[in-house]
Amino acid sequence: MGELTDKIKGNVNELVGKAKQALAGDADDPNRTRADDKLDAEGKVQELKGKGQQLIGKVKGALGDDI
Repeated sequence: MGELTDKIKGNVNELVGKAKQALAGDADDPNRTRADDKLDAEGKVQELKGKGQQLIGKVKGALGDDI
């Protein structure tokens, strides 16, 4: 994968992760369910994955896509 592809995939994963967290709602909400907790956790993992993909894209850009 190239630098641009990694950055785009990273941005998409980060946005989807943030959306999942927003859908899960506030952690202090008394009506929050286990499904909400699971969705929130999935969102955090996906957001972190996206940040990692963006970092890989930056590294590839700095090294000239030779890795």
